[in-house]
Amino acid sequence: MPPPPPPPPPPEEDRRASTPDVLSLFASRLSTRRFGDDDLRVLEAALSAGADVPALLATRSAARRLLQAHAKEAFAAAGPGTDDARSLAVADFFARAFALVGDVESCLAMRYEALLLRDAKYPSDHCLHVSREEWSTFAKDSLDNGFYTIASKAFANALAHIHSSHPGHLNSANSIEEGEEEKIKNITGLQKMAKSLSAQHSVQTLSAEYMKRRALGVHGKDNLQPQPRKPKLPGSSMFRLGIKTRNIKKLLHSRERNLSEI
Repeated sequence: MPPPPPPPPPPEEDRRASTPDVLSLFASRLSTRRFGDDDLRVLEAALSAGADVPALLATRSAARRLLQAHAKEAFAAAGPGTDDARSLAVADFFARAFALVGDVESCLAMRYEALLLRDAKYPSDHCLHVSREEWSTFAKDSLDNGFYTIASKAFANALAHIHSSHPGHLNSANSIEEGEEEKIKNITGLQKMAKSLSAQHSVQTLSAEYMKRRALGVHGKDNLQPQPRKPKLPGSSMFRLGIKTRNIKKLLHSRERNLSEI
């Protein structure tokens, strides 16, 4: 006797209805602020529950907005007395969550926050200290995604780790292990590239600002007035400021290109 046929798949509307249900479950778990691996598995289930490509994209977009809102709340709730290990776990969770939803900017911001915290609080911890390779990898990721200032700082941290391991490297070439000199050259070259690209974008930004001020009828002499010094920002805030600046540059470039095509 042949086996019974498999049950028919659920109607398309039922499959679509399961997506917001799973996403609502993920939102509910975020509100508890546990931020564990189980929550990431729920997010993965929500991202794979779409019936088609448009549904998947819509779910990913909704999950991205949800994560951005909860990440702000989580870090706003973390006061000066917050346990360092807890802050590190939160940054690591959101870095992985943003990676799942394809939010590269937010993922890099969370990674940077975690690296800064580990570098400041756990320099002697064998498991948590930040290695040169980690700083170098993060710097390359930032460079590839257009965050040149942050990439330059991360390359500087990578070089600092090499220098601290070999304090006499400037006076004696024998103090550097075989292959280390080539690595230093590579990192230094990438850092110079990041600085150069950052400077180019700064010039472009100043030029765009000058043209904008001229279009608004602002006299050039106003540009000669001393500008107030900008306050120093924490790691994640500085990174997000870089994100906003880059987006403004892209918008100005797009407008200039459209005007030239008219």
